[in-house]
Amino acid sequence: MTYIDKKRKRLLTGLAILITFVHIIPFYILITTSLKAKGDFSSKWVFPDQLNFQNFSEAWELANLGNSFFNTATITLFSAVLLIVFGSMSAYPLARRQTKLNKFFYFLFIAIMIIPPLTALVPLYNLVVDFGMMNTYEVAILNNVAAFMPLTIFLYAGFIRSTIPKELEEAAKIDGASTLGIFFRIVFPLLKPITASILIISCVYIWNDYQFAIFFLQDSSMHTLTVSLANFFGSNQNNLNLVAAAALMSMLPMTILFLFLQKYFIAGLSAGSVKG
Repeated sequence: MTYIDKKRKRLLTGLAILITFVHIIPFYILITTSLKAKGDFSSKWVFPDQLNFQNFSEAWELANLGNSFFNTATITLFSAVLLIVFGSMSAYPLARRQTKLNKFFYFLFIAIMIIPPLTALVPLYNLVVDFGMMNTYEVAILNNVAAFMPLTIFLYAGFIRSTIPKELEEAAKIDGASTLGIFFRIVFPLLKPITASILIISCVYIWNDYQFAIFFLQDSSMHTLTVSLANFFGSNQNNLNLVAAAALMSMLPMTILFLFLQKYFIAGLSAGSVKG
C-alpha cells in the first residue's frame, strides 16, 4: 500500500467516524432527555445523575403505546410477508424469461418507482371510502404493499440475475423438479441477503409511516405509533421527558431488526442493484 493510499484510507476513516458521531448526537440527546425527572431543566447534553425509568411506564400508558405497538406491528408484519412472497415470485420470471412482455412490465415497475406516493392520495382516499375500508388493517397493508412492490421486484430481479447461477435451476429441471419447486427449494433460500435489505428498507418506512396512517386510520383504536406520538407530543410539549421516552420505545424494534440483519444489508443491496 502506497503512502497516498494510506493517507486516503485514514481520511476516509476519519470522515466515517465524524459522520457516525454526528448521527449519534440526536440519539444521545433523546436518551438523556428520557431519563431525566420531571422539572429537571439541566442541559440536554448533561447525563442525569439519577436515572428516572418511570418516564417509560408513564409514557406507555398516557400515549396508549400498547395498542399502537400492536397496530403498527400487525401492519408491518403482514406487509413484509406479502412483499417478500409475492415480490420474489413476481421477480423470478422477470429475471429469467427475457420476453418483450416481461421487459415491458419490468420497466413499468421501474417507472412507477419515480412517482411520489402522495400524488395518488386523493383518488386512493375516494376509493377506500367507496369500498368501506377506512380504519382497517387491510387498507394499510395493501397500501404499503402497493407502494413497495415495484422496488421489491426491482431488487429481487437484479439479485437473481447477477448472483444466482442458472446451472442450479437447470440441474433441478433435469431431476424433474417443477418451476415452483425450483423457486422455493433452490432460488428462494439463496435470496437471504436481498431479502434482508428489502425487510430493512420496507419495514423501517412502514413502521414510521405517518402520511397515509393519518388519513386512513383515523379511529383512535387504529392509530399507529407515529400518529400516537404526534398526538402525545401535541399534548405534552412542556414535558419532553415523557415524549422522549415514548419516542425511544417506538424506535427500538426497528433498531433491533437492523442489528440482526445488518450483515446481509449492504451485500444484498449492492448485488440487487446491478444488472437490473
